[in-house]
This record gives sequence, C-alpha cells and structure tokens, in this order.
Amino acid sequence: MTYTANSLKAELHERGWRLTPQRETILNVFQKLPKGNHLSAEDLYNRLHELGTPISLSTIYRTVKLMARMGILRELEFAEGHKHYELNQPYPHHHHHLICVKCNKTVEFKSDPVLKIGTKTSQQQGFHLLDCQLLIHAICPSCQRSLLPN
Repeated sequence: MTYTANSLKAELHERGWRLTPQRETILNVFQKLPKGNHLSAEDLYNRLHELGTPISLSTIYRTVKLMARMGILRELEFAEGHKHYELNQPYPHHHHHLICVKCNKTVEFKSDPVLKIGTKTSQQQGFHLLDCQLLIHAICPSCQRSLLPN
C-alpha cells in the first residue's frame, strides 16, 4: 500500500490518533525522497529546517517510530549505530541492504526468495506481514584493499 495523507489520516483515526501537520509534513518528505535514499531522524530534522519547516527532534523521533510501527516506514539499522528510515514500498519495490561495516557504503538489492520466506512464515503464524528486510553486514572491495599490507 502506498500511503497518501488521506490514507494515513484514516489509519491514524482508526487507532484513535489524528493526522497532525507535523505527521503530514514528515510523510511528505519521505514521499519525495529519491529512490535509494534513507534518512535518520537527525537528517530529517536538518532537512526540515532547511525547508523552513522546523519540527522538534523529539516529535520527529516519535513520528518516525509510530510510522515504522504502522508499516509506513521501514526502520533500518545500518552500521553507523543509529536508525535510518525510508518509505515501506510494497512488492515489487521491496529490497534489502548490503552494508560495509568500515565505510558504511550501502547497496540495495532485491531477493524474491527472502520475501517469499518472510511472507510464508508470517502467514503460517497468523501474522500480517508489514516488512521483510535482510541486512547483510560485510566489507566492501575498496575497504578490503585498504586492509591489505603494502
């Protein structure tokens, strides 16, 4: 499901919450984010300030956590020690991440078998799948070369 302000408003209302201007603004930033880009809460905070729409960092943290729990955003744990977020796009836009633990280079890739296993396992247990992600932590070729003795 691709979220719009109206669908987010309906889902929030269903849960007893409301669509605040801040939540709508944050959703809008993620919708306009170029494919392959991820934002940390701090990145989002800086971007909003650059756009002239300051939202407090605590509101941003609460909102991205809420949107991740709702399945609107994917929460990604990269090698940098803090979380990043992106829109949770439905299949076929579903993807996984290969992350260099030295330089934090991130490569996105698709894997239908991973998604199939996640879907099948969820269904077998009576769960509704919101997200399925595989994070592979490795060392990229460039960093491997820098580790070699001269």
